[in-house]
Amino acid sequence: QVQLVESGGGLVQAGGSLRLSCAASGRAFSNYEMRWFRQAPGKERVFVAALRWSGGNPYYADSVKGRFTISRDTAKNTMYLQMNSLKPEDTAVYYCAALISGAPQSWGQGTQVTVSS
Repeated sequence: QVQLVESGGGLVQAGGSLRLSCAASGRAFSNYEMRWFRQAPGKERVFVAALRWSGGNPYYADSVKGRFTISRDTAKNTMYLQMNSLKPEDTAVYYCAALISGAPQSWGQGTQVTVSS
């Protein structure tokens, strides 16, 4: 089982940047696909970005493609989400998750991102 802790959220003006971190602890990280999700007030949790812990090509939701970058540092057991050109509609609680065969095995507690116009 992997445990996940997000950090890095905050308040930023539109056009600004933030970097979210997801620190992982546990075992066998290479088995997991790591994903970022977000949930805006009153809306469902939606997919943002994904990357296999063992490497490979990332993939993104259309709404963030070209603005967000997912990466991981295997030495630090940490996944990142670099968010640039932020928009008010990016405001949400952001969650990282570890999945196996598409099924979530663990979720972080979430970190709030607020983008002001």
